[in-house]
Amino acid sequence: MSFLALDVGNTRLKWALYAAPRPGAGLLAQGAIFLDNIERLPETDWATLPAPSSVLGCNVAGEAVRRRVEEQLELWDIDPHWVVPSAHGGGVTNGYDHPGRLGADRWTALIGARHRVQVRGSAHPALVVMVGTAVTVDALDATGRFIGGLIMPGFGLMLRALELGTAGLKAPSGNAVDFPTNTSDALMSGGAHAIAGAIERVHRKLARCTGQAPLLLISGGAAVKLAPIIELAYEPVDMLIFEGLLVLQAQKLAL
Repeated sequence: MSFLALDVGNTRLKWALYAAPRPGAGLLAQGAIFLDNIERLPETDWATLPAPSSVLGCNVAGEAVRRRVEEQLELWDIDPHWVVPSAHGGGVTNGYDHPGRLGADRWTALIGARHRVQVRGSAHPALVVMVGTAVTVDALDATGRFIGGLIMPGFGLMLRALELGTAGLKAPSGNAVDFPTNTSDALMSGGAHAIAGAIERVHRKLARCTGQAPLLLISGGAAVKLAPIIELAYEPVDMLIFEGLLVLQAQKLAL
């Protein structure tokens, strides 16, 4: 009953093979590959994997990429299912104006976050941050209702915008510091402080709205860049979307 979880982002496909389709299942293998290299999966990362019993994926990269992924899954002659955001699912109520238009990655991460809150045994709001090509900052109240969130450019998009619009500035290799004294650090710190400031602002608003300090969960490949400067206690979560996929697959099988 092994289960393959897929997270197809704007830049990379991340995958994880679990021993069973349920939260807390043992992780058997995992990996990531740039979208340009998807066709290599059957001969590389997946070549020695046992055939999974089921596959559930979260895709924000569009239909063409989804079809390419499905072609690689022919290795095991298995049809994947894909997350479609709905009004309710995985313990979360979708408060988006049009629930189906919420990004599948945001929806799945919210479900993973809600499960984390529930296993703690107490009702609590949560702020769910994913730092990737784009940055999302999404709020859950203590009942599990998604009450809204932000989308903003990630580090790479911010820096490329500066390169395109400002003569003489190049994407830096600097660090995020409090008071930068060189251009590389100034550029990196500007992006990091902008993202951290947005997170801290929404965190304050959610605490005021709910009357409780929210659990702050930060996920995504670029999240480490926020660590030196963010002024809130938070939990780094490497695999929040996978956690949401496990919840959704278990719910699907229970129906």
